[in-house]
Amino acid sequence: MVEHGVFYWNELMTRDTVKARAFYENCLGWTFSEMPMDGGGVYVLASLGENPVAGFFAMEGSHFDGVPEHWMSYIAVDNVDERLELAVAHGGEVMRPPFDVPGIGRIAILKDVGGAVQGWMTPSEMAT
Repeated sequence: MVEHGVFYWNELMTRDTVKARAFYENCLGWTFSEMPMDGGGVYVLASLGENPVAGFFAMEGSHFDGVPEHWMSYIAVDNVDERLELAVAHGGEVMRPPFDVPGIGRIAILKDVGGAVQGWMTPSEMAT
């Protein structure tokens, strides 16, 4: 069961998914599968044995100019829309409004009061 308020998923945003895959396979023993992303591109799912552990995708397009490669963390929340209203009321900033990923959940990207970027998501299994 997914709990509200806990770190739920991590995603590597990289310019070279092939190089990243080789690194994590050789260093951590991860294996990989791929799935198409809405709007184009490929999402790489990393697993350790049978357990999914992270995702990767290529940072392509001008909106990633100047953005360093990084890991993005996602926190599970009970209702992303309501929680974003609270975040904004307490000094947070919405960077990408909520969007749905079929079979995964509802996701938004925000900055906290100090400017730290993170994702908040209501995973499908939490939706009521």
